[in-house]
Amino acid sequence: MDRLLAPLILFVSVYVATFLALAWTGLRIPYWSPLAAAAVATAVTVAIAEHGHWPLGLFVAPRFVIVEGLLGVAFGVVLIGIGALLIVVTSDAHHVRGNGFPWSELFAIYLPAAVHEELVFRGYAFQKLLRWNRAVALFGVALIFAALHAGNNFVTALALANVFLGGILLGLAYERYARLWFPIGLHLAWNLMSGPILGHEVSGYTSAHTVFVLVEHGPAWLTGGGFGIEGSVSMTAVELLAIAALRISSARRAFPLADS
Repeated sequence: MDRLLAPLILFVSVYVATFLALAWTGLRIPYWSPLAAAAVATAVTVAIAEHGHWPLGLFVAPRFVIVEGLLGVAFGVVLIGIGALLIVVTSDAHHVRGNGFPWSELFAIYLPAAVHEELVFRGYAFQKLLRWNRAVALFGVALIFAALHAGNNFVTALALANVFLGGILLGLAYERYARLWFPIGLHLAWNLMSGPILGHEVSGYTSAHTVFVLVEHGPAWLTGGGFGIEGSVSMTAVELLAIAALRISSARRAFPLADS
């Protein structure tokens, strides 16, 4: 147990210390500072606890980055597209033309946020737990993932349940290839398709610019309300089907897979 707890405590401690140090020195940059803290915590923990050797699944051959990243993007686009279609069909909500894609937010918010969350929640700590107990890794980390969204704007019990399911889905996405690029692509496309493209809020966050704008008519449990598409029961159905699809399609793999 010490071989599990000590590295996890070290990871969290270095993450928090790095984040606070960046804030104290005035170098804190929203969304990029948490990513920097996650990167430092991963590097330090792997160096100390694993003697510098751990198949993180991030530094891999370009073919894996491209293929698995694009597969994740495609999967995310399909899932959010189906969820948005279900919302339109089951309510009086509809989309109208927006004011364009938020390119500045892509690099300032969406890209670093997706990589940060995958590095924290599907990176070293998750993988360490996965080797110890698969159920604890998938469900426990998904529960923490959901709990950290509990303070978001317009959050509901249904929204938190969907974020929990999203955490399980992303954990299975990591398992599919034992690398991070498939879940990173899925996470990024999920957020971009939800907010900047279709005009829903993204876990309570509203983009300054969107390609389309959602005009909501109907109860929040159908449309998602102010929390966004993840607050809709339509996404509950989509996530459950996506989890089943990943579970069925993924052959059980032995861990770890070598970065190659």
